[in-house]
Formats: sequence, structure tokens, C-alpha cells
Amino acid sequence: MAQRTDHSGITNVQFLIQLLKDPERKSISRILYEFFYLFIALKAFPGHYFSRYLFKKGKTNIINYYPWKFLYRMKSYFNNKDVREVMENKLYFDLFYNQFSISLPEILMFNHRKIFVVGEKSYQVNNTGEFKVLLKDLFKYNSSSDALIVKKTYWSYGGDRIFKIYLDQIEKDPDQINELYSVVIKSGYLFQDVVKQHPELDKLNPSCLNTIRFDTYIDPNGEIDVISGYIRMSFRNFHVDNICSGGMMVGLNIQTGKLKKEGYSNIKDTGVKIFTEHPVTKTVFENFTIPYFSEAKELVKKAAGLMPDLRLVGWDVGIGESGPVLIEGNSDYDNTGNDLAEEGYGTNEVFTKKILPEYQIRKKVKNKFT
Repeated sequence: MAQRTDHSGITNVQFLIQLLKDPERKSISRILYEFFYLFIALKAFPGHYFSRYLFKKGKTNIINYYPWKFLYRMKSYFNNKDVREVMENKLYFDLFYNQFSISLPEILMFNHRKIFVVGEKSYQVNNTGEFKVLLKDLFKYNSSSDALIVKKTYWSYGGDRIFKIYLDQIEKDPDQINELYSVVIKSGYLFQDVVKQHPELDKLNPSCLNTIRFDTYIDPNGEIDVISGYIRMSFRNFHVDNICSGGMMVGLNIQTGKLKKEGYSNIKDTGVKIFTEHPVTKTVFENFTIPYFSEAKELVKKAAGLMPDLRLVGWDVGIGESGPVLIEGNSDYDNTGNDLAEEGYGTNEVFTKKILPEYQIRKKVKNKFT
């Protein structure tokens, strides 16, 4: 079946009930005190108090976490919007980074509306019958591929509009293929070969490619730092790992590549629950070691250095059977996940000693001339 993201989540009322019943929460008086303390200290509504699970016992360094708006605005001071297209258009991303011998997923086909390009040939595909023939040929001439990943070419977010299709679906599930055709001809999509995941990571979750989200910073002298990282996986048997599409994240030690103890999902999906093992595979997170981790860090540093006008970038890296594969880069990435993975960016030396001071200077300069 051509799978799509589909998650309903819990309501705010259901979350509140869970929160009140949670044996791991702080006292109500403590929660109210900390919430209003952050409201006054930050001069903004501290919604991240809940999304970063700061209501849990043991979460003591609440001031080290940053609100979404603060982190979102910060990126605009470091990234030149004129060159963001290379990151946000996945076809341009592939064309740019392929010339530098960086390992990427193979694009087997792409389209713009009804025009589909395979190799050096383009085809106008006018109906679902022609679309099915094209898909069959794609599998035929790429016989090592047992599935295809179909994703939106540009400005996609959070795993939305990502499909996974198999050869036998073309005949057995015509309704899904018809729907896929109706979706892709409205815009542009890439048809990629599936990255064969390292078997060690299948122990976490074999249903999807479990990607590492690194973020990098290029300082004014051109030095590149890998700021932080976490791994994402589906907490169900699903084909995407994005947190907002029913995924789960676990922070990792950026020096050793070992996972931390706790895993988090979207609070609207799983409520107040924090995981210490994968709910399907039962693999314990703490000290699980990511293979090829040093190579993965070097990969994103190389990629960052080739795009120096984008100085704060989130990178998605899969670990294939023989090494890391760069899935994509994001100049407008949601770094709240990294904030959570680091137990607050305020504990991160690169963030506090390099990024934050430069941001404060840049903001003052901008305000002075506006």
C-alpha cells in the first residue's frame, strides 16, 4: 500500500487529563510557579514548558530551554535567504551535492506536473494507465529496487506528502496508485531508490530509515561545528521518521554516538509518556551505539562547508549498509528538537559561547539601523 502520514493525535483536554494523572509530574503548584516564572523571565508565552516535558520530575534546568519563536527568529540572522533554494528544493540539492561525490539517495525519476523525467528522457504522462506503465518500467530497469520513496521536490516539511510504493501495488492496489498520480501531477516530486539501512539500526525500527538530525554552525572564521544531534524513528510500523508525522526522537552524545536514555514523540501523539525503549522492537535506547557515527559527522561538516552562506543548517543523515548517506539539508529547520535532545541548548557550549553571543551582536546592529 502506498503509505501516507496519518495521525489524529490527542486533544488539549485529553492532554490535561493525562498531565493531572501523570505520576511523574511535578506538583501542580510547582508547575504553575515554573510556568509563570518563565513567562516573566522570557516575556513570552512559554508553551515549550510542555513540549519539552519540563513538567516532569527531574527537569530542573528549565531556563536552559528556548521557546520556538526565539529559535526560529535566530536562524534568519545566519542564513542568506538568497541561497536557501539549494537546500529547500530537493532536486537542486541533489544536483549541487552530487558533483562533490557526497553519498545521496539515488533519484530514479522526477516530475513537474505531467512531465516526468527518467535519465535523459522526458515523458508526458496523461493518465493513470500511462503512470502505471512508467512505474513498472522504473522497477524493471532498477531491478535491485524493491520499493520507491516518493517525496515532494520543494518546500516540504515534517514528512508530509512522502509515499512509499512497491512493485506489486501497481496491480494489486490501483486505488492508491491512482491517488498517488492525482497528487504528484499537481506539483513536483522525486522518485528515489530506498536507502538500505544498516542492520544495526533495524534493531531500533526496521519499518523506516532512521535518520540522524545534526545541526551545524559556521563561525565568522569559517570553522564548522556540529552543534548537536538526535536520531528519529517511527514509533509504529511506519515509513517516515519525522516527529510531527508520528515519529520518535532520542538524543545522542555528539562525541560518542551513543543514545541517551529518553525518547520523545510529538506530545499530541503520545501525551505525557517518555520512552526508554522502542515500543515495537523493545530495543533499549541508553548507550545504543550508532554505526559510522564519526563518518556521519564528517559528512555533514563537508556538506556545510560547501554552502558557507548558510551558517545554521539541520542535516538529515541515514546510515546505509556501507556508511552514511546525506538525505537532505534544511536551512529553515525546526531546531526545537535539538533543544530537547540537548536537555536545553543552554547546556551546549557551541550554542552558548559562539552562536548566542553572535546572534545578540547581530540583532543589536540590525535594530540600530532599522
